[in-house]
Amino acid sequence: MRRRFLVKDDDNDPMSVVGNLFDVAMVFAVALMVALVTRFNMTEMFSKEDFTMVKNPGKEDMEIIVKEGNTINRYTPSEDQAQEGRRGKRVGIAYELENGEIIYVPE
Repeated sequence: MRRRFLVKDDDNDPMSVVGNLFDVAMVFAVALMVALVTRFNMTEMFSKEDFTMVKNPGKEDMEIIVKEGNTINRYTPSEDQAQEGRRGKRVGIAYELENGEIIYVPE
């Protein structure tokens, strides 16, 4: 009779494994999201401040992401130019100095 007291019947339940796998998957998913946000420096998306971010500057697949309040807008220059039917030309170069000052040099 003592042997029966030491043996648990819960070990035979196959559904207990599924519950544990779900918990592990949720922890992994949250850890992956946190890692991606910190890796790509996207922490400002969660702040209350407005910001503008340029991805791939100067390339064909350049994107401008603007956060104003609770709205986030994404602009692709090629899409904007096609909608408006206008074309632009390069008029100069801007340089940022070490102290944060920006100098514009027309061509």
